[in-house]
Amino acid sequence: MKYTIKSLKAEFPTDIHCLDHIFKTKYPTASGYHKIAGRKAYANNKGHHIHPLAGTIFEKSSTSLTIWFHVIFLFATSKNGVSAMEIQRQTGVTYKTAWRMGHQIRKLMEQDKNPLTGEVEADETFYGKGGTHATKFKNKQAVLGAVERKGRIKVKAVPNRQAAIVLPFIKENVVRGSKVVTDEYRGYDKLSYSAYGYTHRNVKHGKHHMLWKGEHTNTIEGFWGQFKKSVRGTYAFVSPQHLQAYLNEFAWRYNERTSSVPLFQLLALKAAQ
Repeated sequence: MKYTIKSLKAEFPTDIHCLDHIFKTKYPTASGYHKIAGRKAYANNKGHHIHPLAGTIFEKSSTSLTIWFHVIFLFATSKNGVSAMEIQRQTGVTYKTAWRMGHQIRKLMEQDKNPLTGEVEADETFYGKGGTHATKFKNKQAVLGAVERKGRIKVKAVPNRQAAIVLPFIKENVVRGSKVVTDEYRGYDKLSYSAYGYTHRNVKHGKHHMLWKGEHTNTIEGFWGQFKKSVRGTYAFVSPQHLQAYLNEFAWRYNERTSSVPLFQLLALKAAQ
């Protein structure tokens, strides 16, 4: 089912509709409550009050809930992300408010703890401003990724790509016994050791092979390409301090790409919990 801006405006035309959605989502068994006029709260005839925004990304925000839902819709439907400047243009809030809203919404997109399984591609990349060939990795942030073929992805900003970082990342995020396909980087060499227990295959990129003995890492490399292209086009640059939040954002969209539920509804549900 396609969820459009028309759908959004029909379902959530006012702040009261948004607040009621949050209340019913957060307290599905609460009965006998009515909204208190002029307040973002509900009460029953015993005088018990419920403040549904407490503990959510909307808490302490003076921004209209309809604006919040509109921005959530933008994040759910944009393939390449949403900049603070775009939020400011579309909603009229200040840049500072737009920036904060974006980061609050990205908190809803944090990756889960469920490990990957089956055939998994793993790779590392570097993100940051470019340099000469000799200094191309200087001042850049290392990023690790693992992705199931036709499945989910895990990505993480890390201090470096040494084996002491790479191997624990794979162990934490990929079920033991899975097949892991990598490039020829030596940091992956111990994956087939009994301490890790993976079936390890690698692709000889150094010999210019994109397909080596039937194996490839095209899936994870495609994700890196999409992520970097989107960041350049939408955000221009992301600081190392906030890189993980943006990685989470793009991983969430990737992981939910086949969802039968509209992505806005998924995010709105998480926002209300």
